[in-house]
Amino acid sequence: MSKLAANTAAILRQRFTFGFRLFVAITLLAVGGMASAESLNSVATGTLPALPGNAPPQQLLTVDGRMLALTGDNAWTLAKGGKTWSPLDLGKLTGNAIHGSSSNNSTTWLLVGADARRSDHLEQVSLKGDALVSSRTLPLPTALADAVLTALGDTLYVAGVDDAGKPQLYRKPVDAAQWQPAPLWPSNTAPAAMQAQKGALYVVDAATPGTQQLWRWTTEKGWQAVPGIGGTLVPGSMRSLGQAHLLMQVRDASGVVTARTFHTITSAWASLDDTVANAPVATASWGNGLAWVGADGSFHTFEMQSGKHLLGWLDWTVIIVYLAAMLGMGAWFYFREKRGSTADFFVGGRSIPFWAAGVSLYATNTSSISFIAIPAKAFETNWQYLTNNLIAVVGLMFVAVWIVPLLRRLDLMSVFSYLETRFHPAIRMLASALCIVMQIGARMSVVLFLPALAIATITGINVVWSIMMMGVFTILYTAMGGMKAVIWTDFVQVIVKMGGAIFAILFIVWTLKGGFGEFVATAAMEDKTKLFDFSFDLTKATVWGFIFLVVFDVVLTFPKDQVLMQRTLATKSDKEAGRSIWAFAAIMIPGGFIFYGIGTALWVFYKNNPQRLDPLLPIDATFPLFIAAELPPGVTGLIIAGVFAAAMATLSSIMNSVATLISVDFYERLAKNPNPRRSVLFAEISTVMVGLTAIGLALIMSRYDIHSLFDVSIELAGLLGGGFAGAYTLGMFTRRANSPGVAIGVAASIVLTFVAWWFSLVHPYFYLAISIMLCIVIGYVASLFFPAPTRSLKGLTIYKQDAV
Repeated sequence: MSKLAANTAAILRQRFTFGFRLFVAITLLAVGGMASAESLNSVATGTLPALPGNAPPQQLLTVDGRMLALTGDNAWTLAKGGKTWSPLDLGKLTGNAIHGSSSNNSTTWLLVGADARRSDHLEQVSLKGDALVSSRTLPLPTALADAVLTALGDTLYVAGVDDAGKPQLYRKPVDAAQWQPAPLWPSNTAPAAMQAQKGALYVVDAATPGTQQLWRWTTEKGWQAVPGIGGTLVPGSMRSLGQAHLLMQVRDASGVVTARTFHTITSAWASLDDTVANAPVATASWGNGLAWVGADGSFHTFEMQSGKHLLGWLDWTVIIVYLAAMLGMGAWFYFREKRGSTADFFVGGRSIPFWAAGVSLYATNTSSISFIAIPAKAFETNWQYLTNNLIAVVGLMFVAVWIVPLLRRLDLMSVFSYLETRFHPAIRMLASALCIVMQIGARMSVVLFLPALAIATITGINVVWSIMMMGVFTILYTAMGGMKAVIWTDFVQVIVKMGGAIFAILFIVWTLKGGFGEFVATAAMEDKTKLFDFSFDLTKATVWGFIFLVVFDVVLTFPKDQVLMQRTLATKSDKEAGRSIWAFAAIMIPGGFIFYGIGTALWVFYKNNPQRLDPLLPIDATFPLFIAAELPPGVTGLIIAGVFAAAMATLSSIMNSVATLISVDFYERLAKNPNPRRSVLFAEISTVMVGLTAIGLALIMSRYDIHSLFDVSIELAGLLGGGFAGAYTLGMFTRRANSPGVAIGVAASIVLTFVAWWFSLVHPYFYLAISIMLCIVIGYVASLFFPAPTRSLKGLTIYKQDAV
């Protein structure tokens, strides 16, 4: 064996040994991050101290998260530790005058009246120490007996019986001057309780005990009867719980009082174990449950608790095999390929088959957020959002014919090179820098964090370990294998996540007694597969809204999307690049039906099995809950691997694309005498650093409020990204646009969109479209004030005279 061959073999052995040790270490750390298991939907019961003298209170209320007990003109408040009662100063109010309460957005309103039954005004109150302080008084339009109160968003609703004995319902936005009459529920009977939940108003009518009906009101459908409560409601016990449940105490025909939940999405009831109450005389909200007091003055509580579902050894085996396979593919391409240039690393030597590029496009575009959020959206609503996929296919046809072949013929690695060739180097570098920041800060970190949070919520796998597993393994195979590893691992990942998704649907259908027929019939009853809405209501997901979205969010922004465009640039020719888009579009339609089908299947399953839902989990956690709690061992691991696959496909694509921009747009332009070997080494280092930065940001997100941070990142993407999408439109579809005009258009669009954001002129949904339109209009008009471009436009526009 020659000395060179021996040295090469030694290096390969060292790298393999290091990789294997690293894999074992990460695997052991991942398994070490598991949490203990608890049962699903457990109920924790407890007691509270009795009032002085053991006298039962006439009413229990909750103000600012603290419990109040009213006994005639006396009032008591429970200390934060829940161990002692303290006398409460009611100020100008008396205990007998308070008839109910409602809290919303940290604001508490009390129903107040002169006698024991009639309410004539509301008092906005808060607790200051052991004193109840009134800050605002709202007179009611008329005195109401047996009144009930709730808040739906920023609107107050009050119902009761007027002096003529007729039920009434009034509504009042908090800032409005007057109360407005609202339509009554169809039974026209007095209300027993009223509660808002998930954008709807719920009323229990005070019909004959044992036959009380639950009514639901929404702006879209008005009043509807939903399944009755199956008994008599205990006064004061109905409350909202989580994002989509109502919780209440119900007395059955035999007089036994238990707690029941109503799921507002499936309209299904479930009874809670260990919640029997002995003749409650007053009830109020308590944490994630209720507190009630018996006739003997004793206080009792129960709270719902979320369970965790520990993964078994078979699940972990599947996940580890999947992660090892991804790492093995990266190592295969690392040792097999001799990357002599950045073109090999970033665009796979432009040798990728169109069908593989198309599958990779779909994998990249379907992140873990989509894997979790799309089924949740279909579970909550219907298939109307699938319209976006169908219309997007039409938009992709335009992209495949006009945009992608034009850019592929230029043999680019960075799509922003087009902006330099067509306009100016400064526009290219600014657009590239902004893209890098947006992809790392507003996309990669979120793609890492959100699925880790969902999986941790259900399975107990620590969020940090989930982030580390996905992030570190993706860094390794992406840095080792380059674009070829990214695309071929994407191919495997699509098979994993689609296979898991299809299995989930088939498993649910198999659990139904009536099989597929019952599945279809149940879904059809509630119009869960409704697809098209041709109305002109801008507040709904209509066909016209999706056409608007596709034009601006797909067609006009596709050229500047380095992550997607890089796959088309890796194909063999402009024709192959166009075909990759056709392949992407062809996969998008069945893929959309599969993921929306999961949501519908989940709705059917939980309508038949409401006791298997966890009211404390967000709606977006519905599919992860089903994966962890219902699927057999091994399959759970497969579908969690699918969630990881969805995240890792997007992450690897972004890592490789951002490293491309850093290397091509900055390093190779600014470095002195760069050579291919140094450029490839810099690209590998850039991939690692980009991945580590995203992991760091995701870990920071795990410590803070993700919701506000995520909203800000989406807004920034619309505020800053639209202008450069407009620049591509001006460059490709006009011959008159020039560098000064486009620069003015980009700058003006960013400034004016910021003005719209600052003054909240439009919903953030419209920022991207507004920014693109402003750039196109202002950029073109400004270009008319400067000389027409003198450089050759050959190959840079869609016009025949510029064709190559």
